[in-house]
Amino acid sequence: MDLNCVNSTKQIVRPLAKFHPDIWGDRFLNYTPPDEVTLGQMKQEVKKLKELVRKELLEVRKNPKERIEFIDAMHRLGVAYHFENDIQNYLQKLKNNFNYYLVNYYKDDLQYVSLSFRLLRQHGFHVSSDVFEKFKDENGRLRECLKSDVEGLLNLYEASDVGVKGENILEEAHTFCSTNLSSIVEELRSPMAEQVSHSLKLPLHRRSIRLESKHQISLYEANPSHNKTLLRFAKLDFNYLQVLHNIELRDFTRWSRSFDSIVKLPKFSRNRVVEAYFWCLGTYYEPKYLYARMLLCKLFKIMSIVDDIYDSYGVMDELESFTQAIQSWDESCIDQLPDYMKLFYQAILDTVGEIEQDLAKEGRSFAIHYLKQQMLATCQGYLQEAKWCQEKFVPTYEDYVKNGILSSGYLFIFVASYLGMGEIASKDSFEWTHKNSRAPKASSILTRLFNDISSHKFEQKREHVTSAVECYMGQFGVSEEEAYKEIQIQMEEAWKDVNRGMLTPNTVPMPIIQRMINLSRVLHDFYQIGEDGYTMNKYLQPKINAIFIDPFKV
Repeated sequence: MDLNCVNSTKQIVRPLAKFHPDIWGDRFLNYTPPDEVTLGQMKQEVKKLKELVRKELLEVRKNPKERIEFIDAMHRLGVAYHFENDIQNYLQKLKNNFNYYLVNYYKDDLQYVSLSFRLLRQHGFHVSSDVFEKFKDENGRLRECLKSDVEGLLNLYEASDVGVKGENILEEAHTFCSTNLSSIVEELRSPMAEQVSHSLKLPLHRRSIRLESKHQISLYEANPSHNKTLLRFAKLDFNYLQVLHNIELRDFTRWSRSFDSIVKLPKFSRNRVVEAYFWCLGTYYEPKYLYARMLLCKLFKIMSIVDDIYDSYGVMDELESFTQAIQSWDESCIDQLPDYMKLFYQAILDTVGEIEQDLAKEGRSFAIHYLKQQMLATCQGYLQEAKWCQEKFVPTYEDYVKNGILSSGYLFIFVASYLGMGEIASKDSFEWTHKNSRAPKASSILTRLFNDISSHKFEQKREHVTSAVECYMGQFGVSEEEAYKEIQIQMEEAWKDVNRGMLTPNTVPMPIIQRMINLSRVLHDFYQIGEDGYTMNKYLQPKINAIFIDPFKV
């Protein structure tokens, strides 16, 4: 369909965006996996090495420091998911005996204290940041002698990133470590120099697991003291998952093209199938979440189109009709929609209906109520932005961010990510998100602000609602650079609330919380100031190559 003809015939001025075309073509659609014999051999060797690594993990002669370093390596290399129960059980014991170890064995060992603190917190255990007070001098500052302990500094720097609001010692530690590590990084030898430089760009806690494991495996191999069995296991496991993920991406691409042929939308939206799958893979990459991941991919694509309808094609009366149709959730609403929306709306009803039928077999169809509610809330957030744009109204920064919790779409994505997770995603999990609890709210704010600082210059080239950047500049009379700095400070505060959501006691199980953490992490893969990897997809190309195209040599 020719958009110019549509605009001319109906005399409608649409806020069209010039999105880059898809850069992948049929690259993943035509993926052919290894034959069954080869794949079976890979699977068997992974299974064999897994048992050897488990034996190493549970080795009774390991001291606490050796074991915690081994667990850290497993996390960095992306294989910790194989040993969730073993690791959780050990960390529970470590939590119970942490003070004993500190007093009797590792009182002055900054590396051990920092590493244990970070891993315990990342697994939900609430450890007090007071454990770092012992590393201060008589003036209340971190000791000068710590500057020479590179391993300790790096681990304290990483530990400072799992802090929550009000933990001044961790804020002091972050400044102390980043300043001193930055001053010595060029003097360090490889691979420590690369590790420090990598961490200073973005702490480990904020990096998505799958992409980070690709980087960490190479760093681990460069370390002369690496565990050969663990290294080979990590490489083979990465390659095996790469095959499984390519098969999934091929199947999702087929579904996506079939969906496009059904809805027959004008070509206004971003065609980002590979990027959407990459986002969902950042949410969970483990094989056991295949079904959950495919559901999320389908719903992610649908909401991406909905976003583009509100943002770069629909006009106000159409958007109001669509919002009302989502609220009603009934086929009778189709006649009130413009022609280009009718098939799309029907496809939404059909797709969600199919998911509901599947969940009903598990006795979990209640989850669809929350999905519909969050889809409506997201559309209402989009509609509010469209009204501000039409009225050329610039809201206060606070009002913009409040609405941005909805328009980020992340509350919807959270709910969508739980659908295929089985019984662990109980009503409490959906209520946790639906009630806009602190951590999901913070992650949504993080999403809105990240999106805005990455894409606002592109968006302001056409008729578009003012972003958080413009709202802040206008309200407080500051420069663009100053607005960026303040927004980044607020993003840091949002991360602290996300971190708070990890810690016990909690009303939802850790696998649910992990989706929120992972969805917060994946934002760093897609966005930075001036770079929107979902819209400007060439920015993401090297990362996608690393995950889907380039295997390890073993």
